[in-house]
Amino acid sequence: MEIFRHIRPKLNHTVKQLVCLNPSRESQQSFFHAENSVHTQRLEQEIVIALGSNVGDRVNNFNEALRLMKKSGIQITRHACLYETEPAYMTNQPLFLNSAVRGTTKLKPDELLKALKLIEKQMGRTDGIRYGPRPIDLDILFYGNHKIESEGLNIPHVSICERPFVLAPLIDLLGTSINDVEASWHSFSRCNGGFFELWKTLGGDSSIGKEGLRRVFPIRSQLLDWSKRTHVMGVLNLTPDSFSDGGKFQELDAAVAHVKQLLSDGADIIDIGAQSTRPSAHRLSPAEELQRLIPILDAVMQIPEVEGKLLSVDTFYAEVAYEAVKRGAHIVNDISGGKLDPDILTVVAELGVPYVVMHLRGEPRTMQSEKNLHYEDVCGVVASELYARVSEAEISGIPLWRIILDPGIGFAKRTEHNLEILMGLESMRREIAKRSLATSHAPLVVGPSRKRFLGEICGRDDAVERDPATVAAVTAGILAGANIIRVHNVRDNLDAAKVCDALLRRKREDGERSY
Repeated sequence: MEIFRHIRPKLNHTVKQLVCLNPSRESQQSFFHAENSVHTQRLEQEIVIALGSNVGDRVNNFNEALRLMKKSGIQITRHACLYETEPAYMTNQPLFLNSAVRGTTKLKPDELLKALKLIEKQMGRTDGIRYGPRPIDLDILFYGNHKIESEGLNIPHVSICERPFVLAPLIDLLGTSINDVEASWHSFSRCNGGFFELWKTLGGDSSIGKEGLRRVFPIRSQLLDWSKRTHVMGVLNLTPDSFSDGGKFQELDAAVAHVKQLLSDGADIIDIGAQSTRPSAHRLSPAEELQRLIPILDAVMQIPEVEGKLLSVDTFYAEVAYEAVKRGAHIVNDISGGKLDPDILTVVAELGVPYVVMHLRGEPRTMQSEKNLHYEDVCGVVASELYARVSEAEISGIPLWRIILDPGIGFAKRTEHNLEILMGLESMRREIAKRSLATSHAPLVVGPSRKRFLGEICGRDDAVERDPATVAAVTAGILAGANIIRVHNVRDNLDAAKVCDALLRRKREDGERSY
């Protein structure tokens, strides 16, 4: 809860000012009257809708509900994280998935309620046992800054404050820098500290991962919990001019053998790239990239050892991402976060796979220019620019619960910038949290492996000789909050990750004992 401490005085003052502004019964009636007037232009209202599911394919149920909401006139702008939770009230039923979304609509409150109830019916929900199993549950938590009490509709939702599985996603949709509409929502909590204070009384972030509330990340048919251990992404470069191993794995047999070695050494993810992204690299067309990628991807998919592992395609082209996922890739890793080919955002949204959003200025050919290397505060600026790409991805239909962040070590960065980022991952999360707490919880991948800045520090011109320096760099990154490390040498860096994980577990256990 450290992240909230510095905002509490401001929040208390704002909430006290707004408590007296809560609409009275008369003002609620005048709101409805104004909305129904033929002379009143409908205003777009900012809304929050909670989602729950514990029947069938729960993640797919959420995807379908989001699609139907969009068709109904709801523009979704932000997503909470995804939580697997113990059922409340009626406990003898399957685990729930819970989340929430923030968006805008011109629908009136009663129209919005009707639209959500229709979606529930279309998705198979029936009038069964109260609090019982359901394929989808959609509740309006907030509608603009209005308090509404009418037959069949109460806004804010009456049970927000007593349900951690509702409050956790709601907190995700807020930022620590509070705007006017968020301040009005906090005022509805009837608590000086707003919903942040309520969340703290329920255990806050320390309750995540225990007591029936687990933050999860859907991938394939799994729900991963990134907090349990560091995941290792092994690199397969199919390029002739990669800075580290260019030309070594262009032939099919060599590429397959290397993948087997990475898996044998303990890789959780294999990241396959057919486009060189080193500084000043020549850009391939999508057709050229596919020609290089597809035969090897198809062969890798046939390796028995790949069963249960994850495959990532390193591309910024929508066409390449589409073909790779259709052939079995599970993750799209885009160094540009959608800047080099904006179509990739809608394609990834339709594919329904995780998306790595990396920070990059310019393109590989221009990223090391003086203009792109200028930062006043590298961690703050990278966090801000990275969040802008995440926001664009969410608006394009990629839920936050499918997004992985990458600060782009070595891309449009000097040596000192890379070091500041490795040491400042937590400060980057705090900067992102000002806008979106959900995004500040997203998994972080760092990729310092064999990069030039390590060679500059250690005096190693040969990239392969930078493996010990890579171990030091990923150690710093993991201890600062990285969840995934992208490396060439899996075996040594996996050992480093295991030690870091043990240190972090011990630190958490010591903290719980002292608490």
